[in-house]
Amino acid sequence: MEELENGLLIQPWAWLQLSGDSLLAKAYIMTHKGYALLLSDLQHVWHEQVDTNVVSQRAKELNKRLTATPSAFLSHLRDLMCTLLEGSTDSGGATFSCEHVPEGLTLHVRSELSGLPFHWNFQCALASPSLVSQHLMRPLMGMSLVLQCQVRELASLLRLKDAEIQDYQENGAVLSRDRLKTELFDENAFLEQVVTENLPEACSIENGRPFAMKLQNLYVAVTKQEFQAKRRRQGSGDSQASDRTSSSETDGRLLNKPEQQSSAPSLSVLETLNMETSVPMQRPHVSKIKKKKPKGLFS
Repeated sequence: MEELENGLLIQPWAWLQLSGDSLLAKAYIMTHKGYALLLSDLQHVWHEQVDTNVVSQRAKELNKRLTATPSAFLSHLRDLMCTLLEGSTDSGGATFSCEHVPEGLTLHVRSELSGLPFHWNFQCALASPSLVSQHLMRPLMGMSLVLQCQVRELASLLRLKDAEIQDYQENGAVLSRDRLKTELFDENAFLEQVVTENLPEACSIENGRPFAMKLQNLYVAVTKQEFQAKRRRQGSGDSQASDRTSSSETDGRLLNKPEQQSSAPSLSVLETLNMETSVPMQRPHVSKIKKKKPKGLFS
């Protein structure tokens, strides 16, 4: 199940509006392993991680007229979650709804599979503090430090630009258009102005939508760095060749991306949910239905 945990870590968050519920969500689905899902309303965080055995058992309970392999159900769930997390208006007739239960949250899914109704319940329980730290607190702290470094670099660049302009002026250069004239950059005044003007908006987190819409490239970069650091720590006691092989295999399974793209990731939900594609989807086999009216879940 470590593959599911690592895969979920480097997924971006998406913002969902389901009836009266606004949620942040991320998911990772492997057709031959299972899935991991995180949901949050910014007050609580819920989590579910299951293997193929649980998928098979739950599918039998909820879909008595469907007979298929766990990989087929997981492939269908992955397609549905891609549609949901990308905010696509073409849901293919699938519907999603949330139900708050004691100490948990259930995400209900209704769609069709091979022409028959398909139901699924993601049964999420409250996430552990360590999981919340891993997926929210630590990445947000890392993102804050990256943005602070970015501001410092930009301030340094502006000071160099001021010095360059001053040198031009001292050697007789003049502006052809007065409207292009700027004042010398004052970092302290700039930071004070930014805080004064933007702090109210920045602190208006609302339902998490701005975080999901604007900062996910940076979030993925930070979590990927955390994942790679974890791999290095775990492999520090192994031989160099063994560590190289293990790292290569894991990157191929989880990332499925060229290494040169790692410095500036720009991953869509479709790309990240479909990272694991080594096992082809098996077409579900629909069990024969007797002429007698069925008394199952979908009767």
